[in-house]
Parts: sequence; structure tokens; C-alpha cells
Amino acid sequence: MAPPIDYETLRLIWWGLMGILLIGFALTDGFDLGVAALLPFVAKTDAERRMVINSIGATWEGNQVWFILGGGAIFAAWPFVYAVSFSGFYLAMFLVLAALILRPVGFKYRSKKPDAAWRGRWDWALFVGGFVPALVFGVAVGNVLTGIPFRLDGDLRAFYEGSLLGLFHPFSLLAGLLSVAMLVLHGASWLAIEIERGAVHDRAKRFGQIAAILSVLLFAIGGLIVARGGMGFRMTGAVDPMGPSNPHLMAMIAAPGAWMSNYALHPWMLVAPVFGFAGPLIALAGIRTGREVLAFGGSSLGTLGIIATVGLSMFPFILPSSIDPASSLTVWNASSSHVTLFIMLLVTLVFLPVVLLYTAWVYKVLFGRITLKDVGTNPDFY
Repeated sequence: MAPPIDYETLRLIWWGLMGILLIGFALTDGFDLGVAALLPFVAKTDAERRMVINSIGATWEGNQVWFILGGGAIFAAWPFVYAVSFSGFYLAMFLVLAALILRPVGFKYRSKKPDAAWRGRWDWALFVGGFVPALVFGVAVGNVLTGIPFRLDGDLRAFYEGSLLGLFHPFSLLAGLLSVAMLVLHGASWLAIEIERGAVHDRAKRFGQIAAILSVLLFAIGGLIVARGGMGFRMTGAVDPMGPSNPHLMAMIAAPGAWMSNYALHPWMLVAPVFGFAGPLIALAGIRTGREVLAFGGSSLGTLGIIATVGLSMFPFILPSSIDPASSLTVWNASSSHVTLFIMLLVTLVFLPVVLLYTAWVYKVLFGRITLKDVGTNPDFY
């Protein structure tokens, strides 16, 4: 018996869900990464640094689950994408995971000894655990926009012909810096809400203003390079959204400037870059006027807009190939089977609302400003 939802619609739904999971990760664990990247700069004393660490100490583990969910969804719904990206970006992913491992170890071991040098080293380890993933995730997105050096043979086996250092080219580094600025703004906005007013609060606001301005500038520069720098891919010939998942059945070519064509075909998509620009400006206004909730809302809106801009610009491409455009992976040729997508959708419709409701409840229970007094008296603090 065929699923009651057609294959094309299920593919679109799962493309959207993949975007939601990635945005969910950026909105939740993103401010954890931003706070960690700010740690050595906004907090000068041991008590101040403990205050910053504990602003995310109660929620960071739950936030990181979104990363696992995203990887699992890609594995189950987009097996070709999973195979190419996780093999091609293997060393980059290892670098990210090594940096992320520093976070739990740093949280647990930092305060085990009163020695200032010991704690200082773990503070810089936490900085690495925030800065490196933020940078590498952006670098990966930059490479996706320019195309990944992979090809598929006749048996659909993927061969990656790039290198770790090759990932760090000028445009990808620009995307990486945008990612860092975006998440530092998000982290600074979170600190403005969670930390008591004082020296740390004020430093976080100063860094947040710089990050907001850089987010707008880097996003604008990146957009101009994408529009005029010869990037883009296009499908040619007949396209069958209901067809089997086989890239060799579709014709695809490199087409400079094609990443901008979706906005002419579907003007509503312009809402994404508008959010990408408006969000940091709203956050900047919120920071300057002392309206912390507005600042966090603006940084969240900007994060959503910047990530959505990439996805909507590239649609229907997910992973284009720079060396063999005919091997590029799209929404129409890289998904799991019709039945698999439907069963996964049913499971998601049951469990995703539960996860969202539980997450909202946890944040409501744990919400509140962290004070220097709390650091000295709360036995549950790191």
C-alpha cells in the first residue's frame, strides 16, 4: 500500500525539516558556542568566569542534542548527502568533535583545583570548544555554496578529491567569520539576559554590538560575492520530483549566478535575507537601548534568516559537486525511499512536539539571572 502523501511532497517536507533541525541547533547550541567564544574576553576574574559558564551550564547538554538530531535526520532521510558530507568533511568533522569534547571536560574539571593556571587553561579550552565549531560550521557552508570536490561513479560510490586545508579558501573563511560573528552576537545577547547587570553584562553588550555590525557587513559582502562571483548550479532537461534517488538520472551543470535565480522565480524567498539583515540590526538596537529580550530576539531572527538564505538560494540543490556537476545531490535525487520518508514523518510528528514542549518547560524552570552571589553559594554550580 502506497503512503497517502506523494513522494515529491515528502521530499519537500524533509528538506524543510532538515532546515528546521539545523536552525534549531544554531538557535539553541549556537548561543552556547557564542558564550564560550566570549568567555576569556567578557570575564576577568574567576568568579566572573564561573558566572558566564553557569549561564549555559544548565542547558548546554540539552541544546547539543539538536546536533545529534540533525545528523540522524540526514542519515535517515538523505543517505547520499550523509555519505558524501561526512566522508568528504571527515577531518573537519573530527576537528569539530574534538573541540566539542573540550566543553564537557572543561565544565567538569575546571573548578576541581583552585590553581589559577589550571583554571585559565580550561577557560581557553572552553573558548576553543566554542570558537572552532562556530568557524568550521561556517566554512562548511561556504564550501557547499562553491561546490564540494566529489564525484559519483557508475555504482553511485562517492569519491572525495579535496583536502582539509583546501576547505579553508577565501570565501569559506568569510562564511566562517560570518558564522562566528552571528553566534557571538547570539551568545552576547544571551549573556545580557542571563547575567546580572555589572561589568560582565556591560562587556557582553560591547562585544555584542561589534558582532552585530560585523554580521551585517559580512552577510552583505558574502551576498555580493555569491551574486557576482560566478557561483551556482542549475538543473537542465527534464526533472522528475517523483523519480528514484539516482543523481545519474538528472542533468546538472555549473551556472554562474544561479544561486540568485530563485529570488526572481519565488519573490517570497526574499524574506530570508531580509531577516538576515534585520535581525542583527534589531539586536544592535536592543543592546544599545538595554532591551535584552529584544536583542536576543533579533539575534535569533538574524540566525534564522542567514541560514534560511543559504537553503532557499540553493534549492533544490543540497550538495553540488564542483568537479562533476552531474554528481550533484538535490532534493529530488538524494532522499530515502517513499515509504521510509513517510514512516519517519509519522515518528517526527509524535516526538518533535514532545521535545519542543519539554525544552520550553526546562527553559522556563531554569530561567533567571546569574549573580556573583549565586556563584559563591550555589553548590550545583560549576
